[in-house]
Amino acid sequence: MTWRFGRPADEAPHLLPSADKQKLTARERLRVMMPFLEWLPRVNKSTFRADVFAGITNAAIVLPQGIAFAAIAGLPPQYGLYTAMVTPVIAALFGSSWHLVSGPTTAISVVIFATLSESFTPGSPEYISAVLSITLLAGFFQLCLGLVNLGQLVSLVSHSVMVGFTAGAAILIFLSQLPGFIGKSLPRPDDLVELGQELWRVLPELDPHVLAVSVTTLIVAVGIKRFRPMWPNYLIALIAGSGLAYVLNAGAHGVVFVEAIESGIPPVAVPQMSFDIVRTMSQGAFALALIGLLEAVSIARAMSLQSHQSLNSNQEIIGQGLSNIGGSFFSAYMGSGSFTRSSLNLEAGAKTPLAAILAAVFLLIILLAVSPLIAFIPIPAMSGLIMLVAWKLIDIKEIRHILTTSPSETSIFLVTFIVVLLVDLEFAIYAGVIVSLSLFLRQTMRPGLPVNVPNASVEGRPFMSPIHWRLPECPQALFLRVQGPMYFGAVEYLEKEFRRLEKQRPDQKHLCLLIDGAVGIDLAGAEWLIEESRNRKELGGSLCLVGRYPPLRRQLDQFHVTKLIGKANIFRRKREMLETMVTRLDPSICATCKARVFLECKGLPGAEPDENRETAPP
Repeated sequence: MTWRFGRPADEAPHLLPSADKQKLTARERLRVMMPFLEWLPRVNKSTFRADVFAGITNAAIVLPQGIAFAAIAGLPPQYGLYTAMVTPVIAALFGSSWHLVSGPTTAISVVIFATLSESFTPGSPEYISAVLSITLLAGFFQLCLGLVNLGQLVSLVSHSVMVGFTAGAAILIFLSQLPGFIGKSLPRPDDLVELGQELWRVLPELDPHVLAVSVTTLIVAVGIKRFRPMWPNYLIALIAGSGLAYVLNAGAHGVVFVEAIESGIPPVAVPQMSFDIVRTMSQGAFALALIGLLEAVSIARAMSLQSHQSLNSNQEIIGQGLSNIGGSFFSAYMGSGSFTRSSLNLEAGAKTPLAAILAAVFLLIILLAVSPLIAFIPIPAMSGLIMLVAWKLIDIKEIRHILTTSPSETSIFLVTFIVVLLVDLEFAIYAGVIVSLSLFLRQTMRPGLPVNVPNASVEGRPFMSPIHWRLPECPQALFLRVQGPMYFGAVEYLEKEFRRLEKQRPDQKHLCLLIDGAVGIDLAGAEWLIEESRNRKELGGSLCLVGRYPPLRRQLDQFHVTKLIGKANIFRRKREMLETMVTRLDPSICATCKARVFLECKGLPGAEPDENRETAPP
């Protein structure tokens, strides 16, 4: 049993069913609404010391990341830092994970830019206002999903969708940073060939000072990560690039620098909200909400597996929603869980969510101390770091795994990836989900119908494959195991398969369906069963159903299948069905039949002695 804060996880107040929540004490209700009351009493001198160290480490990492992600989102640098200060505090207080660190992320940043950059000029006051509005709206969607326990919707965005989306977004980010990396503006190309031609054209015009800064920053970041993986490679690389720019007097050679940060303290801002804003931004906001929740929940689960913590996904979703709603009022754009910072938080020894809160506090202190120095960061250095971030987003190993293992997952990945590059970034998520659901529904629309026969030579007469086990079939009765739901989407396929079997096996007039693998039956499936029963009677046979699964039997009663087919044709146990089936067979055919399918067959003429009784296969 997994324990959570001194009580079993399955007894934690916020994990109880809604009916039981009415019986909670006032103190327990308070802890449901304020989950930080669960972990706050655990803070002591030892945990505080560990959380302080983890917080300082995280603050050093998020400083360059916040600036870089703000650039990806089309925002001034301070907005990425505001997000790194505000959202992790609220998410830590109202979320469920001990080690998840929220803040600006690459995926969220690039979707925000793709959603709003065509309607507003990036970096303008109107653009910033729109970003805060869509953040508030996305946070509201997240909060609603968590409050009504619909966090499972996040599961509709499959792993292959996210791999394709992330890979496509990474390429877009990489290409968008090329002008800053080389110090030359490039027209937006229609294809990669045109981009290559344009790069070749401007190659003689490139300034060596710009390339020296950008390439040096990139090399330092890669080298630090390779040889000193625990060091803050982004921060050190930015310092190296900025130092080189100062030594080379790069500003005099056309190198552009990052905007100065106006204030280190997140200012209060009231996001604009109106019917028109909701109508025009809802699609993009909902896509952002899903992407943010998928990132946060998947990372929180990964962290909980390593820390052996019991995770409440819906509480985490509520925490994410509140963090984005609250953050939008403090000039923070939408954030989510960060895998890099969360992993570092766990590795640095964080014990409670206080570490994420302390990281935000230390970031504010650092920013107040060094904010004047932000203006000395050259754009080529920042572009180099962002290109490195983009490159790391492309999971080559996972892409290879998808492409070589599953055709359906390959289709999902390719559709999402191509839509990101050629159509629209936010629509790519919906396209991937649509393809995923279509392939899943296609699979459920074709339930398996393997032929089985009872093995009379094995104790218990288990049903087995006649082909695999080389067993004889009864010439009068056909046994099929239904592997999939019998619902409206599968009825047409079932009808075609049964008519095909009817033509191939005209003498097998009696049909028995083993339905425990059917999972469920709807009205259309029930009507089809009733019609098939009538069809079998017209052929001179019968239809039998065998199933012990209580919900399935309740559905048979609910849709009047039991009444119209007859209780005499519906069985709980295979033995009862077999005993009944034998009585329905034509004795004249049995007298000349050599197959020994039933135990009762052994007394008939031509029976062979059963010398060696087999044991049932595992």
